Amino acid sequence: MLLPVKDALERVLAAAKTVSTVEKPLSGCHGYSLSEDIMAKRTQPPFASSAMDGYAVRHDDLKKDIFLTVIGESSAGHGYNGKVCEGETVRTFTGAPMPEGTDTVLIQEDAEKITDTEIKPTDIPAKGLFVRPEGMDFRSGQILLNKGTVLNFQSLSLAAAMNHPTLNVHRKPKVGILSNGDELVWPGQEPDRDQIIASNAFGVASLVQEFGGEAIDLGIASDKAEDIDHAFTQAQKENCDVLVTLGGASVGDHDLIKPALKARGAALDFWKIAMRPGKPFMFGNLEDLLILGMPGNPVSSLVCSLLFLRPLVLAMQNRDPTAKLVDAVLAKDVAANGIREGYLRSMLEVKDGKYLVTAFDQQDSSILTVLAKANCLLIRPIKAPAAKAGEPCKVMLI
Repeated sequence: MLLPVKDALERVLAAAKTVSTVEKPLSGCHGYSLSEDIMAKRTQPPFASSAMDGYAVRHDDLKKDIFLTVIGESSAGHGYNGKVCEGETVRTFTGAPMPEGTDTVLIQEDAEKITDTEIKPTDIPAKGLFVRPEGMDFRSGQILLNKGTVLNFQSLSLAAAMNHPTLNVHRKPKVGILSNGDELVWPGQEPDRDQIIASNAFGVASLVQEFGGEAIDLGIASDKAEDIDHAFTQAQKENCDVLVTLGGASVGDHDLIKPALKARGAALDFWKIAMRPGKPFMFGNLEDLLILGMPGNPVSSLVCSLLFLRPLVLAMQNRDPTAKLVDAVLAKDVAANGIREGYLRSMLEVKDGKYLVTAFDQQDSSILTVLAKANCLLIRPIKAPAAKAGEPCKVMLI
């Protein structure tokens, strides 16, 4: 019996265990997800500062016919230590601390220099203008980055400003990728007349890396039980959290992944799901090693990776595994669907404020050129009737 996609995904995610936490220097945290909430260690800015070049003044002193005495200078990293009294001002520069007694910046364009120690305002700013108050950005003790945040240029800059030299993050889940089949050779090699180039592993590895995992290349195993068994041993030696096998997951005479796993004592949960492409998909575990057995057809393996491997890798980092689904409208007719949930390679575009989706005509699971053009998968429910252009539908963003 074919297992529905929804049920299969629930079983995969139920088996996901959050990977351990590591402390890493800030410079090495890009792409990792936080394992805890992060609190500011300081207030930013730590003092009221000037937002412009000009003069720090007491707003009560400002009149167009008044002369102010310049008593010093305040620059970034070198503040003025004295107090500004009535009729006085301090030359200030962007980022400089506001001297005691001042509350406004008279920008240099609005100040006429009379002598080296005397200026006259030519325009009167509003009180507090061009002053960045203490704590304008954040205050010490505030939680500013939440557990599960994927660290990027924005969040890492904030963490640095919060005075964190290191962060506790989830380590990258290790995903071993094993290609299987006598027919496979690596790109750049010369295949025999009955061989093809192994392409699936590169797409799967890219997806793993894109969603925060570490891809471990386990090579190509021939159609020999001892070679496959050796690859399983290698995955365990590499401390992989997940093993992805590509090919050999069906029930033909040359599909050896399932019997090899059983021979090792692996527990197999399911091995057939009601989806197209990707029916021969297998899930189980070998002790602590989770196993995803993918079909050999390139498109099938990549669609299965999007539906199952992607959310698994995300869940292991305590990240949201939910797929990105949007409501759209069919741009052209689609045929009735069969007994397997369909994922049609499609193109999504916006017209007149609506998402319009066009399924490509060619949907064979061996054709990568169509997948390379697609930006979404049109989801066709089991036994869905034929649908006309203009009807609503659901799509998964790639």
